[in-house]
Amino acid sequence: MKFKSVTMLFLSMLLVSVLTNCTNNAPATSTASNDAAAPAGGGQSAVQDDDSQKDVVKVAASSKDHSTLVAAVKAAELVDALSNAGPFTVFAPTNAAFEKLPAGTVEGLLKPEKKADLQDILQYHVALGVFKTDMFQDGQSISVANGGNLKIGVSGGKVTVNGANIIATVPASNGIIHVIDGVLLPQ
Repeated sequence: MKFKSVTMLFLSMLLVSVLTNCTNNAPATSTASNDAAAPAGGGQSAVQDDDSQKDVVKVAASSKDHSTLVAAVKAAELVDALSNAGPFTVFAPTNAAFEKLPAGTVEGLLKPEKKADLQDILQYHVALGVFKTDMFQDGQSISVANGGNLKIGVSGGKVTVNGANIIATVPASNGIIHVIDGVLLPQ
């Protein structure tokens, strides 16, 4: 018992010593090399990290089937929000899903004056938290970032969200992406 107390006292003193030295040796002002590491004018999306698992935005950006979605996320200025820690569940329509919309819809939504509408639609595709397909139940309702709700369908091993089929699932560092074959529109 006495040995344990002495050991704890020694470790405490060592920790205080290390913390004191770190504090005393820290530079008083930032240096040019530290300033260069901070992204100028960029948020979380500007952080360079080639070693970690990709976040939901980087996963989508690396998919040739999601270039329309990525362009929409950029136009809506949601890249930084979706690059944050999350966790997010993103229902990601493919390019083919966007092509099913009436002609001119996507182009119209990408205009600066339609930014609020585009943000609303994109936020309707994002739930806070990680919802894996095995967690879904038929008839389940999921709240999404724009304040709306999505309806989940489960039948014969297939999962749908507002009638759109989940055709693939991809994990990301800050959540999960369910690739869907339709665009979800708020009601």
